[in-house]
Amino acid sequence: MRTRWLDDDEQAAWVRLAAVVELLPGVLETQLRRDADLTHFEYWVLAMLSEAPTRTLRMTALASRTSASLSRLSHVVTRLEGRGLLERFPCPEDRRATNARLTDAGWDVVVAAAPGHVETVRDYVVDALTARQVAQLTEIAGAILDRLDPDLAVIPQFRTS
Repeated sequence: MRTRWLDDDEQAAWVRLAAVVELLPGVLETQLRRDADLTHFEYWVLAMLSEAPTRTLRMTALASRTSASLSRLSHVVTRLEGRGLLERFPCPEDRRATNARLTDAGWDVVVAAAPGHVETVRDYVVDALTARQVAQLTEIAGAILDRLDPDLAVIPQFRTS
């Protein structure tokens, strides 16, 4: 198979995207640790539960929505459970499955953490773009997600596919 090398424009786009993918998580992590004593992944888990009906998801669904292995998710859920931010219980529809539910304390943590997180996202991403660029970013990220996540497991509520 012959390699299809990137042309100069493709290389410039790729290198910039790769730099964003490398740098942005650290910025988000720093703010959340400082202001909410959460890792970015812990916040993401709590946020996904906060947006679910009855603030509850099966662990497998939560793993899909957070792009995590069940093993990684289980470790994080154990930590969050120990802090009283969520609870696990057998799924009533399938006793072999386990559900995770955001507690009232977890809800309070998400509500308190969200403004600082949104301000950081706004400062480093949204406010750097024009309204047209935000629309383009939505379209571009959607096209990439269609390849990475064709089953719409991650953030299905925000996907247009």
